[in-house]
Amino acid sequence: MLTSKTIANGILRAIGILTLIVLLLYFIYQIQTVIIYIIVAIIFSMIANPIIEFLRKKLKFSNTLAVSTTLVLFIFLLIGLFLLFVPLITSQGNNLSLLDTQSIQTRLVSLYGQLNTYLDSHNIDIEQVVKEADLTSKLRFNYFTDFFNSVIGTISSLGIGIVSVFFISFFFLKDKVQFIVGVKRIIPESQEDKILNSIDKIRDLLTRYFIGLIIQLTIICILYLIVLLIFGVENAFVIAFLCAILNIIPYVGPLIGSILAGVLTMLSNINNDFQTVTLPTTIYVMIGFFIVQLIDNNVSSPIIFSKSVNSHPLEIFLVILIAGILFGIVGMIIAVPLYTILKVIGKEFFPEVKIIKALTRNI
Repeated sequence: MLTSKTIANGILRAIGILTLIVLLLYFIYQIQTVIIYIIVAIIFSMIANPIIEFLRKKLKFSNTLAVSTTLVLFIFLLIGLFLLFVPLITSQGNNLSLLDTQSIQTRLVSLYGQLNTYLDSHNIDIEQVVKEADLTSKLRFNYFTDFFNSVIGTISSLGIGIVSVFFISFFFLKDKVQFIVGVKRIIPESQEDKILNSIDKIRDLLTRYFIGLIIQLTIICILYLIVLLIFGVENAFVIAFLCAILNIIPYVGPLIGSILAGVLTMLSNINNDFQTVTLPTTIYVMIGFFIVQLIDNNVSSPIIFSKSVNSHPLEIFLVILIAGILFGIVGMIIAVPLYTILKVIGKEFFPEVKIIKALTRNI
C-alpha cells in the first residue's frame, strides 16, 4: 500500500536522479573540448594502428619505437602540408607589393567625383547625407584588431588541439594492451564478445570511411585544379589542394573554399584591368567551383559515404547538422565517424530496440 512517506521518498529520489543527470550533462558541456580531443585521438589511433602494426611485425620495431615513429611521420606530414602553402603566401605577398596604389587612389577619387556629380544633378548633397547619418560614430575602427585577435586565438586553439590529440594518441597506442586489460576488468565476461565484435566492425567501417573521404577529396582537388588551370590562376595546385582540404568541414568548408578561391584569384590578377580581366576571371572561377560542388553534393559524396558507412545521405546530413549545432565545426568534422561508432555499439548491445534496428539494418 502506498503511503505519503513512500510517495515523498519516490519524489525525492526522482528529483535527485534528475539533478544528477542535469549536473552530469552540464559537466559534459563544460569539458566538451576535452571530450572532442579524446574522440579525435581514438579515431586517429585507429588510423595510425595499421602503420604501427606494420613497423612492429615487418620491421621488428618495439611498440614504443613504432608508436613514436608513426607520430613523427604524421608530424612531418603536417609540417609538409604547412610548407606547401608558403609559396602561395609569398606569391600573394608579391602581388600586393607590386600593386599600383597610386592608380587605385586616382580611380577612387575619380569614382567619388563622378558619384558626387551624379548626386548633385539629382539635388542630393552626399556630404550632408553622411553628416546626418552620423556614419563615423557607427564605424568600428577596432574591427581589424578584433579580427586579428580572433585569427590568433583560432590558431592558438588549433595548435593546442593538435598537441593534445597527439599526446593522448601516444598513450592510447603505447599502452593499448593495458587499456584493453583495464576494459576487460570493468566489463562482464558475458559482454566481452560483443565488445570485440564492435571494435572489429568499427575499425572496418572507419577504414572504409576514411578511404572514401580520401577518394572524395582527390576527386574534388582534381576538378578544382582543372577549373583553376582553365582560367590561368597562379599556384593552381596549392589553391585546389587547400580548397579540397576545407571540404573536410561538411557544408561550411566548400563555401569557405569557394570564397578563398575567389579572393586568391582576384589577388593573382590584381594588377590587370579590373573590369575586363580581374572581375570576370574571379566570377568564372567561383562559378566553376559551384559546379564542382554540385557534382560532389549530388553524385560523389552520397555514393561514397552511403557505401562506406552504410548510412542514408539524409541520415548523414541530419547527424552533421545536429553535431554542428552542438559542437561547432569540430563537431561537424567528427560527426560521421562518431555516429558510425555509436551505431555499431547500438547494434551489438541493443539489437531489439526498434529505432536502432531501423538505423543499423545495413551494418
